[in-house]
Amino acid sequence: MRLLSFVLICCISLFGCSSQDDQTPIPTDDDGTGVDLTTMYFPPLSGNEWETASMEDLAWNENAVQPLLDLLIEKNTKAFIILKNGRIVMENYFDETSSGSNLPWFSAGKTLTAFTTGLAQQEGLLNINESTSTYLGAGWTSLTPEQEINIKVRNQLTMTTGLDYTGDLGCTDPSCLLFLNPAGEMWYYHNAPYTLLTNVIDAVTPNGFTNYYNIKLRDRIGMDGNWIPIGNAVVYFSTPRSMARFGLLNLNAGTWDGTPILNDINYFTQMTTTSQDLNEAYGYLWWLNGKETIRVPGSEMVFNAEMIPSAPDDLIAGLGLNDQKVYVVPSEGLVVIRMGGDAGEMPLGPSSFDDLLWEKIVALWE
Repeated sequence: MRLLSFVLICCISLFGCSSQDDQTPIPTDDDGTGVDLTTMYFPPLSGNEWETASMEDLAWNENAVQPLLDLLIEKNTKAFIILKNGRIVMENYFDETSSGSNLPWFSAGKTLTAFTTGLAQQEGLLNINESTSTYLGAGWTSLTPEQEINIKVRNQLTMTTGLDYTGDLGCTDPSCLLFLNPAGEMWYYHNAPYTLLTNVIDAVTPNGFTNYYNIKLRDRIGMDGNWIPIGNAVVYFSTPRSMARFGLLNLNAGTWDGTPILNDINYFTQMTTTSQDLNEAYGYLWWLNGKETIRVPGSEMVFNAEMIPSAPDDLIAGLGLNDQKVYVVPSEGLVVIRMGGDAGEMPLGPSSFDDLLWEKIVALWE
């Protein structure tokens, strides 16, 4: 079943262009046998070097490439990358986009915030099981003190704050944050409580969320990009390869080339598995495949369907407006990213495009 999701608000284009980065072919050993493609590769932290693996190297089906490209073009894609064990297998840009273009992650960037929250907890700066009021102070909502204190940071990570979602979902003013359900008793895709996670990290770090994110995550894995305010939200913009780097970090459970970045394995596991019993396809701001039911943005319904039937069951994903995608598939050693324009539904999360896309991707190795 292909899911239809809710259509939301703002849509912006902000593209910076530069020349295409060079891909570095896989080096060969002295005996000419080549690199073991089952080993994990990490690109250097700076520069354009990035090893590749060809369809022939992987014994993949080259006849499946063109149908995949045709779908990407039809669906307004601007950038598409497949990594296999860290090596680039496909890297394609469309519509005057290049590897140097800065593109919006939209809600796929929620995964960056979830990871950064884990780093802050790892360092003892916060505890996700504490009330949000511990960090934002009393009165950050219009709830009674008793109602407000029951909202925990974990509820912000899991979309279970219970705050009223019938009004402006982006408004973070206390006057917009009204009681609807007790915390932890309803799952609804509500952007405002998520956005306030950055305020929580602002409150516990000396120089604020952005500086903390840059030092503790972005710069440590060679990403580029910046958080840009758009209305009430703050959206991450980066090059496509930076999104791929973040996917590679999560493919390796928070470790980059032997260096632990997020070494709190319990948090990483909770982040990337079912986090509550209201939406089994949702972790800490990550979407999860392989579940029997799912709730989607803009709906109170539970759908008896897997998120992406054509994809591997262990796939996890960051999904954003206009079909921004960062997919991670540990069982296959894959990272797949797609950035671009609306593929047809302007979804905030899962859409039918996910299933269409994975039908074409899986055909590469079937």
